[in-house]
Amino acid sequence: MPTRLPEVSRQRGRRQSILAAALIAAIATGGAYEQAAASVQQTQPRVQEGTEQGEWHFLGGDFGHTRYSPLDQIDPSNFDGLVEAWRFTTPTEIGELTARATPSYVNGKLLSVAGPHRHVVSIEPTSGDLLWSWIEPETYRSSYSMRASYGKGVAYADVPGRGEVVFISTPGFFLAALDANTGEPLPDWGEPVPLDGFPESGVVDMIPDLIADWEPWLEVEGTRTYDPYEGIPLELGFITSSSPPIVVNDVVIVGNSAEQGYSQTRRENVPGDILGYDARTGEFKWKFHIIPRPGEEGHDTWESDAWRWTGDASSWAPMSADPERGIVYFATNSATQDFYGGFRPGDNLFSSSIVALDVETGERKWHFQMVHHDIWNYDPPTAPVLMDVTVDGRQVPALFQATKQAILYSIDRETGEPIWGFEERAVPPSTVPGEQLAPTQPFPIKPAPYETLGRSEENLIDYTPEIRQLALERAQATNALAPPFNPPTVDTPSQFCPGEVGGTNITHPPAADPTTGIIYIPSGSGCGSRALVPGENRDCFGQTGTTISRWVPSTADCQSYQTDAATEFYPEQAAAYAAQAERGQATPDEPSGRGGRGGPPNDDDSPLAGLPLWKGPNARITAIDLNTGEHLWVIPYGEAPQEQQDAIRNHPLLEGVDVDSNLGQTGGLGGVIVTATMLLAPMNVDGEPHLVAIDKRTGERVGRIRTEEMGRYGMMTYMHEDKQYIVVQQPGLLQAFALP
Repeated sequence: MPTRLPEVSRQRGRRQSILAAALIAAIATGGAYEQAAASVQQTQPRVQEGTEQGEWHFLGGDFGHTRYSPLDQIDPSNFDGLVEAWRFTTPTEIGELTARATPSYVNGKLLSVAGPHRHVVSIEPTSGDLLWSWIEPETYRSSYSMRASYGKGVAYADVPGRGEVVFISTPGFFLAALDANTGEPLPDWGEPVPLDGFPESGVVDMIPDLIADWEPWLEVEGTRTYDPYEGIPLELGFITSSSPPIVVNDVVIVGNSAEQGYSQTRRENVPGDILGYDARTGEFKWKFHIIPRPGEEGHDTWESDAWRWTGDASSWAPMSADPERGIVYFATNSATQDFYGGFRPGDNLFSSSIVALDVETGERKWHFQMVHHDIWNYDPPTAPVLMDVTVDGRQVPALFQATKQAILYSIDRETGEPIWGFEERAVPPSTVPGEQLAPTQPFPIKPAPYETLGRSEENLIDYTPEIRQLALERAQATNALAPPFNPPTVDTPSQFCPGEVGGTNITHPPAADPTTGIIYIPSGSGCGSRALVPGENRDCFGQTGTTISRWVPSTADCQSYQTDAATEFYPEQAAAYAAQAERGQATPDEPSGRGGRGGPPNDDDSPLAGLPLWKGPNARITAIDLNTGEHLWVIPYGEAPQEQQDAIRNHPLLEGVDVDSNLGQTGGLGGVIVTATMLLAPMNVDGEPHLVAIDKRTGERVGRIRTEEMGRYGMMTYMHEDKQYIVVQQPGLLQAFALP
């Protein structure tokens, strides 16, 4: 399928809504909700596989990652009566629980990962007691991993001849297969790992399969022996994992992750190739080259030899799958590194792309590149959402990818064709020496972006003509106006909106209702702000690769645990690097921030002090009917701090003007789920963390309960012994609620 579409005229910018308009729209779209439900129910009556009988098989509930459950024991009429059923905290030997992992509930078992080193855990589903745990033995490669605490969950499958199995891709990049009932590694599965502490069976070292045909490894293979304790030599790259694998038709498909691109200072890395294994035996089946080799589709999008030695473009977010069609779907990261790609000219397939692979062979079915030559850290943070919708009377097997840039990419998951189309629009060129950005980027015809793309005059607050003029003068004086895909600059930070902390991110994935074809997307409006500095100014020992990049973001750095691990394992190289630094290497600059809520604050002496610069909400939930591509309603996500609301209400320039002061909560957002009766979201309400029930049709709140902490990353629900539980992920604990 072609990756570039003909350029057509620029669409008119999408207008932002504040709460008053959102509520009017919510009331007006009640009929639209009913039409959406009727449209889909005629053609798609069944719930997608994974959440039947009150289960929650996958990180996202079902194969399609919709985060939908058909359970209805808990509904708006009894929601306020929920009580805490149990809470799960981890013992000292596992370490503090992060909020990142969503448990799976299958056949009476509650399974997840926990702690900073990603223990696999089994939790008693009525009490929250720990039943068993398992962790990979420590290696250099596991201690160096920057993603060890991420995990996100496990993969479960009932494997023919093996029974119930839990699969995990570890921080050290081993694939483990455990008995789901006992936590014991499977016998006669995989290959023995010749290291102390590893079980005789039940584990596969995936690095030999990853690098077997990789040119940088082949060039050094004759001079060094592969060391499973080390993994990939640091001068070549590093690989780890961030999300669980997915099991489809008895094939385990494994993604991977690399060092965060905004921390990198060197050009070399390993490509994030996708691997497939036989779930019954652990035997390696196939590999998909994420950076195409000569003769492969997309190789011509690398206009230099960078394909030989640079890497990443990993699938660090979770995957989804269509088992009936035998296809697995994933979205990829940008290539090494973020914010500067002058050493890798071209569009750089298959980075920043949605890719569909044949589960059995690993062959590419189709792809769609969302960002050409991505330098903005616009890596998709969530799995593609799969569900069938009805478009113009035709049932479409669809895929929807939410993104940091607040574009919902809508694709026919069978053919790879866009459902409503995209148009290639011109975007700004780079002024950074050596950088060659793509001249255009794809913009959707429908649905409209769910946050503002860029920052223009029409996005400024306009409570009154005077306020609008003052806001315009403020934006011009502070260089706050920015087009979409605004590139970074040298020394002075430039703003791009949404930024890497805006739009959709890992803390707040969307949920979709396959019975109506409606998706619910939490998002933030935050912009990014980055400056580039010479690479040698930010380089440090512990970085992957050898060649320092010409330009790097001023945030590039090494984490202490990475430096410590690398120094212990490579003492001679560490000493040589330290000696070189003493001979005059530049001292690293202080890193700048990653951006915030979308513009400079209004100074205390400004007449706008206390007012936002941009229209809100700053944090929102958007409901989109994916049968039509139209937005149904928008509400602020949670509540803005009372101090902020008071400053707006009492502002002297707004005397006698009725405005909505709630721009949505500040700080982190949380992931949502949708059930047969309501939408659930963790929110700050009255200054305290709550779990909130929301009417799916209108966006109105219909219930709330207090939680211990603010929910982050996701939640799930399940039915055990005729009782429905809702589990909220929070820093340090899982908190489960049920009816008394």
